[in-house]
Parts: sequence; C-alpha cells; structure tokens
Amino acid sequence: MGELAKQQLVITAIGEDQAGVVSALTQLVSDCHCNITDSRIAILGNELTFIMLLCGDMAAISRVEHLLPNKGMELGLLTMMKRTSSHTEELFSGGYTLEYVGIDTPGTLSQITGYFAEHNISICSLKSDTYEQDGDIQMRCELEFNVPQELDIDAFKVAFEALSQRLNIDYTFKRIR
Repeated sequence: MGELAKQQLVITAIGEDQAGVVSALTQLVSDCHCNITDSRIAILGNELTFIMLLCGDMAAISRVEHLLPNKGMELGLLTMMKRTSSHTEELFSGGYTLEYVGIDTPGTLSQITGYFAEHNISICSLKSDTYEQDGDIQMRCELEFNVPQELDIDAFKVAFEALSQRLNIDYTFKRIR
C-alpha cells in the first residue's frame, strides 16, 4: 500500500470482559480490509479494554468508522475512534525500563510521572497494579521510556535515587535499546 494512501485509526473498546469480544472486533477489522498494526488488551476490574491501531486505505478506514458503533452496541461496548498519523521517532540516546515496588501510597505514580515530565521524557508504556504481601498493600509499576539525547542520564538517575528514597520505593533501571 502506498504511503500516501495509508490511513491510520486508533480504536478503543471498553466493556464487560466476555468470551468472543476480541474475536468479533478483529473480524470486523479484517472484513473491512484493514490491518491491525499495534494493539493492547487489559482487564481492569471486570472490564476489558482493547486498543488497536489500524491501517488501511481511505475506504477501508471509513468502513470501520461506519460499522464499529453498531458492533460496539451489539457487544455492550463503549467504543471511541480517532484518526492519526504515523509516529515519528524523535532522536533519543537510549530506551530504558523502570520497575519499582513499595507500599501502596497515594500520589507515588503521579510524582514519578511528574519527574519524567520535568525531564521532557515521554513514557512509551506503563503498567501498574497492587497486591497484598505480609498484610500490606504493595504497588508495582513498569514504565518503558526513551531518553532524549540532551538528557544527562547519570544525573537523572542520581536525582531519581533521591526521589525513590522520599517515596520509599525500591527500583531498577534497565537499558533495553
């Protein structure tokens, strides 16, 4: 498919987790002659959240936009769509993961993501949850991010160590690319 003809659409579907929902949505996309180029699924509580990035020609994307609302209602889903364009990779010096754990305390994730924002770091992926251990509710989080070339990663890590001590979390950074 030519680059000029390629269109992209982000779809989010949220609803009660039930067998066959993912199959029905992916079949609709296939029937409309679109390709799923990226996707994520998460079960949050009893709700399924399914996010897809589709690509196809203008007619194929338009068919999905026309048919998805009715399919969503049939399946009991709240659906949203937004056209988008290809993501352009900014120059970065490396990709990293941050994994942290600690006692669940309100505001920890907000302070960490705020720290990243202060350093002009975009978070590519984030997963967090809580679990019980030894009578305490623990939190754990995994973030993936790209480091801008202008950032001094060593100074960033030193300052993050001070933040982690204030937040009482244990963490590891790993370079992944």
